[in-house]
Amino acid sequence: MTILDKIIERKKEEVTAAKSRISLDHLKNTDFFGRKTYSLKESIKNKSGIIAEFKRQSPSKGIINNSVEPLEVVSAYENFGASGISILTDYDFFGGNLNDVLGVRNEINIPILRKDFMIDEYQFYEAKSIGADVVLLIASCLSPAQVQEFTELAHELKLEVLLEIHTEDELKHFNSEIDLVGINNRNLKDFKVDLQHSLQLKNQLPKEVLSVAESGIYSLEDFKFLKEKGFDGFLMGEYFMKNTHPAKAFEEFTSQI
Repeated sequence: MTILDKIIERKKEEVTAAKSRISLDHLKNTDFFGRKTYSLKESIKNKSGIIAEFKRQSPSKGIINNSVEPLEVVSAYENFGASGISILTDYDFFGGNLNDVLGVRNEINIPILRKDFMIDEYQFYEAKSIGADVVLLIASCLSPAQVQEFTELAHELKLEVLLEIHTEDELKHFNSEIDLVGINNRNLKDFKVDLQHSLQLKNQLPKEVLSVAESGIYSLEDFKFLKEKGFDGFLMGEYFMKNTHPAKAFEEFTSQI
């Protein structure tokens, strides 16, 4: 069983428990459910292209940084030019939770990606209720039919969709309704990083599709290389979060680009 298999198995249990605690009707009546969402597509076009991530830990790296508060970090991300914010909401494997989004939504004015393993319709209503603007669909967790179904639901809720792929076979999950395609430089099954592989996948996507390089961007050189090769967005978390002061690390990075 891979790490991804374990995560999905646990996620199914987690969603079942959430459904028993909080009804869909309750989610639909929350303060954020009716708010107008921000567009990550437009923000990527008009700003740095960086989707800066708040991430405490990961299965492959263990604890990355659990000594800083979300608002302190994401406020700096916004102030220094991030196009959007990615916030992990998975607890068991990434140390995140829904309150990490709730606690910052009213304090920043750029899109928030709820980064989680979306396997059930309930999670989309949940994402809307906490103030997210974008949801992540991971191709390796879903069938092409599920991606289509979840994309339609997300759009009904005025949420954008970032589809994540990391193999050529997963290109079949793409459909014309997808807002952005993230190409994971790190294979989710063995966690190896290969920027060249990502470029090969990008070149097989329709040219009009906004592409986001995800994971494994460890230097300014990596960023510039991917940008020169035509990537529109860059989802970066560990590069900043591994520092004692992620906000300062982000400021320094953006000053160089």
